[in-house]
Amino acid sequence: MQTYVERQKATFDSLKGSFGYKNPMQTPKVTKIIVSTGIGKISDPKKVELIQDRIARITGQKAAPRGAKKSVASFKVREGDIVGYQITLRGERMRDFLDKLIHIAFPRTRDFRGLNPASIDELGNITIGIKEHTIFPETSDEDQRDVFGLSVTIVTTAKSKKEAEAYLRHIGLPLKTA
Repeated sequence: MQTYVERQKATFDSLKGSFGYKNPMQTPKVTKIIVSTGIGKISDPKKVELIQDRIARITGQKAAPRGAKKSVASFKVREGDIVGYQITLRGERMRDFLDKLIHIAFPRTRDFRGLNPASIDELGNITIGIKEHTIFPETSDEDQRDVFGLSVTIVTTAKSKKEAEAYLRHIGLPLKTA
């Protein structure tokens, strides 16, 4: 297993020709991964607790509740009502989750053909929508009726969309070829 410094050196060696890096510290890095899910109109406390438990098992960290920013009468939501849960991963947990996402979860996804490179924004971050949380091995497959989706945002230090795409391909994120 490569150390962080060895991985950074390998990234520098592979990307320095295309982007003109002169120092390994110029290469992009993943700074954090944000995993979030919405609970929508679920009012049953047992289902909310189940979602919290599953997302905590998947990431290895307890989820923080997120409240509504403003009231919307047509959705019957008041400001401060809990509308979802979010987890921010950094450091070793982040690298472990990214490894699990690339090597275990994506191959278990039904009809997976790769991620769309258009989902990379201009700041070099990518947001991935996952329809079923059951692609992660920590979730029990016997409860197929309580399936929920989640969103994974990978935040990088890349300075452009092109640089981010090259970096994400280098670390093994399965992006479709155009």
